[in-house]
Amino acid sequence: MIPPAFEYHRPTDLASAVSVLQEHGDEARCLAGGHSLIPMMKLRMAAVEHLVDLQDIAELREIRVEGGRVTLGAMVTQHALITSDALASAAPLLREAAEQIADPQVRYMGTVGGNVANGDPGNDMPGLMQALDASFTLMGPDGTREVAARDFFEGAYTTTREDEEILTQIAFDAHAKGYAYEKQKRKIGDYATAAAAVLIEKDGTVAGKVDIAMTNLSDTPVYSAAAGAALVGTSCDAEAVKAAVTAMLEDIDPMPDNRGPVEFKRHVAGVILGRAIARAWSRA
Repeated sequence: MIPPAFEYHRPTDLASAVSVLQEHGDEARCLAGGHSLIPMMKLRMAAVEHLVDLQDIAELREIRVEGGRVTLGAMVTQHALITSDALASAAPLLREAAEQIADPQVRYMGTVGGNVANGDPGNDMPGLMQALDASFTLMGPDGTREVAARDFFEGAYTTTREDEEILTQIAFDAHAKGYAYEKQKRKIGDYATAAAAVLIEKDGTVAGKVDIAMTNLSDTPVYSAAAGAALVGTSCDAEAVKAAVTAMLEDIDPMPDNRGPVEFKRHVAGVILGRAIARAWSRA
């Protein structure tokens, strides 16, 4: 299908992009990789009168790893997440997750910022960013502000970002050795039926700090503090994993759809989390 007519804007700096958003309010939308917005426009599920393409804003493509802190511009592609040697060392969880997103063609265009800012509960990066305890920088007419990833998502396709703001960068600390992103999907390129991001920091012979987040099992990504707490002080043995899965199941709220009924999704969530914990612990 062909979308309704719209005005196309291609600013070369952030101030100009924000100015377009400020002028047109909720009639304008930012375009990153376009894999979500363009199909919605073609299906006429999204009516956009002013499209603000961010492709020419160079500063949004920067990857920085400095002093143990990772900073990603919002327009960094999933392909760049996979091929960056600096990220492979500081945050290998990103590569493991990005390699499971869609297919190479999508990953050449799909961006980390678009994946996050769209607020789609099926996207992989929102939950992962919650596990990393990432911080998002939003720029608007009044300047910039920081929002924690764990506070950013309010509902399906709804976030704390205002219409006149642009997500410009994502920052988080380099993570521990114990990591895993486990994803179950119906076919290659599909969204997750369930996915789990797990980070385990070892304290001697037991788990010290643990972060767990789940994808596509509620209308927002789910950071399960209780699931992580169930593993702290344990050797992530079968009993501890069972306790973590039980805690996680209390936090999710899946809905039935073409990926299965609620009972199936809850079962898959438990299996996926168990596998992610096992792999993260083996790397810790």
